[in-house]
Amino acid sequence: MNFDYTPKVQELREKVRAFMAEHIHPNDHKWHEHVKSERRWEAVPIIEELKPRARAAGLWNLWRPKTHGGALTNLEYAPLCEIMGRVHWAPEVFNCSAPDTGNMETLLKYGTAEQNREWCEPLLEGKIRSAFLMTEPGVASSDATNIQTRILREKNEYVINGVKWWSSGAGDPRCRIYIVMGKTDPDNTSRHSQQSMVLVPSDAKGITVLRHLPVFGFDDAPHGHMEIELKDVRVPASNVLLGEGRGFEIAQGRLGPGRIHHCMRLIGQAEVALEKMCRRATERIAFGRAVADQGVTRERIAEARIMIDAARYMVLNAAWKMDTVGNKVAKKEIAMIKVFAPNVACQVIDWAMQVHGGGGVSEDFGLAYAYAHARTLRFADGPDEVHRNQIAKMELGEQTSVAQALAKARPR
Repeated sequence: MNFDYTPKVQELREKVRAFMAEHIHPNDHKWHEHVKSERRWEAVPIIEELKPRARAAGLWNLWRPKTHGGALTNLEYAPLCEIMGRVHWAPEVFNCSAPDTGNMETLLKYGTAEQNREWCEPLLEGKIRSAFLMTEPGVASSDATNIQTRILREKNEYVINGVKWWSSGAGDPRCRIYIVMGKTDPDNTSRHSQQSMVLVPSDAKGITVLRHLPVFGFDDAPHGHMEIELKDVRVPASNVLLGEGRGFEIAQGRLGPGRIHHCMRLIGQAEVALEKMCRRATERIAFGRAVADQGVTRERIAEARIMIDAARYMVLNAAWKMDTVGNKVAKKEIAMIKVFAPNVACQVIDWAMQVHGGGGVSEDFGLAYAYAHARTLRFADGPDEVHRNQIAKMELGEQTSVAQALAKARPR
């Protein structure tokens, strides 16, 4: 593939950078002040203030796929996502934040016209927010066949019972809709046809938000990661997505683009960490010379640059492959970046923390929060071990096929 950005993408990169420089960076302190205040579980005013400006600048819903009314491919959107990812809260200003992007794409791809009118259109307008309820505290939810939440059909309704956790975004007061995964047919002989996804309004009777789950001590307000009980929650049967037994299929289709977004945002965070590491190493004197003159520091700076660029090219390659041959064919590349990018970000941020000394683990430099976020993404959308296992199986299959082809071609 050609890694050069097209003129269209270059222009958008400059527009996003300019917007970040004019509106995001100068207001970063306002976001921090709000999320540390007693009002932290309310919508952040600076985000709401900047949304109309992003929209007026033509930088709204940039994630939206070409196949569903958007203007950009995955490859074209990826570098914009990296720039937005440099500041944790920035993507929401452009209506490009998780889990809403994944949920909107799910609705656009699998929802009915009525479901999209009721839920996706307000999400696209940035008027409401959403959450994706899949993970459960009682089972290893990385294997979707373990899901225990029960979705029982009763005449023209579904009755839902179960407990979900790590429901990111459910703490936001603007969160109005959950996409809930559960089992409609637990006895189906096909383990991947037992699950379904249904749309559940967040204010439905029987829903209880049990608690918010801090990440390394950060509560991520007002976004939040919530543990939610659904007890005899009733929704119309028309709220099912795509049809009964299609939940696993939807989950697989939902994850590809979202992983590209996560990985590029992480690369943005890694770039920021490297910048902070270089600045601190240049300014700080230890044992009679600048920390930047220490061999170990230079080695880490060099390794960080190599790793970040390698991760970026891997993600761009995966995005290009998704655009050209589809998510299914690109599944190995998607799995590879899901492992590599968070590990790169974790390592680079860790080195930056080390250069900052005790300050690195404080809240003064933003590195501790960045590390907590990057480390969490080694679990989100499936833990590293699951993806490595998938990569290994595909590699073994490919190598076996090559060996068999060579054996057939060998003269006897």
